[in-house]
Amino acid sequence: MARRSPLINVMVSAAMKASRGLRRDFGEVEQLQVSRKGPADFVSIADKRAEKILFEELKFARSDFGFLMEEHGEIAGERDDVRFIIDPLDGTTNFLHGIPHFAISIAVEERKEITAGVVYAPLTDELYWAEKGQGAFLNDTRLRVSGRTKIEEALLATGIPFKGRDGHETFIAEMTEIAPQVAGIRRFGAASLDLAYVAAGRYDGFWEAGLNAWDVAAGALIVREAGGYVTDFKGSQNVVEAGSIIAANDRLHAPLERMLKRVHRNMQAS
Repeated sequence: MARRSPLINVMVSAAMKASRGLRRDFGEVEQLQVSRKGPADFVSIADKRAEKILFEELKFARSDFGFLMEEHGEIAGERDDVRFIIDPLDGTTNFLHGIPHFAISIAVEERKEITAGVVYAPLTDELYWAEKGQGAFLNDTRLRVSGRTKIEEALLATGIPFKGRDGHETFIAEMTEIAPQVAGIRRFGAASLDLAYVAAGRYDGFWEAGLNAWDVAAGALIVREAGGYVTDFKGSQNVVEAGSIIAANDRLHAPLERMLKRVHRNMQAS
């Protein structure tokens, strides 16, 4: 059985407690009160409630940590070198449409480096977790990225810009470039789970732009600890601040990166 550190246990305990409310609310999704944050960008009472639980549980256990959260932004801690990065409900649109594909994502950032990550899918009870240098796990099973080496055999995942977001024309160009060269492309609507699936070898790669720190912090570490390679579109490994991400095994990352760079060069030249 994989041995979890005290910090991972704290994160898992908080995620489990917050997940109980999400499961309950998902079963009553038609009755949820929903407000609009922006065009096609919803936030539910369930989302806010889950974040409150996560904050209270983690603050109690690690009172000196700071926080960066999707709904309430940044909250300074006694220490300025460590913080939790939290997405209480990644896949909100799925959740509000009754699609059972969403997750809680929690990461720890120490001195600008992600050192621990948890992604929990409440409805499937799948717990993905990792610590720097200790490997990545699905519940208690060690994870490894896929061993595929040919891009034409790769199943990739991505995110699609929606109403109110920029990048529609660029995304169409990316699909035009990549889709004919791979076995398939999926869009499931929760970046943290897309990354977890790359770590588990279910997807061979993932790319997306227009992301926030809480979308990728935990998942990027889990992919790396499963043997994968993660950069932004420009090749930097600091994906938390970049807003874009490419994740794959070490054989497929390079061809995927080349295709995306070619698209972006052509877009800039036109």
